[in-house]
Amino acid sequence: MERRDTFSGCHPAINFLFFALVLVFTMVFLHPVSLVLSLASSLVWLVSLKGRGAVLAGMKLLVPMMLLAAILNPAFNHEGVTILTYLPSGNPLTLESILRGLAGAVMLAAVITWFQCYSAVMTSDKFVYLFGRVIPALSLVLSMTLRFIPKFKAQLKVVTQAQRCVGRDVTQGSVAQRVRTGITILSILITWSLENAIETADSMKSRGYGLPGRTAFSIYRFDRRDKALLIWLLALGGYILVGWLTGGLAWQYAPVLQGALGVLPMTFQLAYLALCLTPIILSRKEDQVWNAMQSE
Repeated sequence: MERRDTFSGCHPAINFLFFALVLVFTMVFLHPVSLVLSLASSLVWLVSLKGRGAVLAGMKLLVPMMLLAAILNPAFNHEGVTILTYLPSGNPLTLESILRGLAGAVMLAAVITWFQCYSAVMTSDKFVYLFGRVIPALSLVLSMTLRFIPKFKAQLKVVTQAQRCVGRDVTQGSVAQRVRTGITILSILITWSLENAIETADSMKSRGYGLPGRTAFSIYRFDRRDKALLIWLLALGGYILVGWLTGGLAWQYAPVLQGALGVLPMTFQLAYLALCLTPIILSRKEDQVWNAMQSE
């Protein structure tokens, strides 16, 4: 069950700017501290959004993906000066290639987790609000795509239960019967998804979506809190960008481990941590204000 938090109630432009910054920085920065901070922050926020049970269920798929990414890199990449052993193929297994694989695995997990937070916060109406007038066709397609997976999962549950009621259960019967039942359910879902897409497109077209001069009702207002968050995000993003351009967040894994260390690089990492924890900080601040009002 998804939970609404304080950051979700901010202006869509603030939400989109935050996710753009953290996703780009997560995919660009290879510093191990940056990767750990990004993954830890995204997991903490995802727990507050969807609950610990949903996150643990998602980790069953995420952990094997991380292990696969960590194993594939040293199997094909043999750069590095610290040779641990030799593979049966004769290629060396180096410490640097293992650490580079672990870094790639952490990056993959962090990006996936941030996108899970994105799907919970950036709803389709927010995306259409931001880009509906600029790229109406593309924004409609993207918003439909982003909400397709949760709707598909919900419809799968409905169809599976309906088929079970008429004696068609994918967990019972012979292998051939299970395959036929699975194909039937898949056929129903594909038909439903195509019909849903056509109905949505016809509905938006009949309402004049994308026509020049068309107005749209909006509940979003850019208030003082959004202005303060905009300044906060731009200041942190600018400082982090300066740190990246000056090499304060640089890190290399091959041929030797080498990167930015010291007091100044630490300030860049602290700014990055503050950026990643912005939704959590905002929620905690709102909770403190609410508790103070209740006590009074």
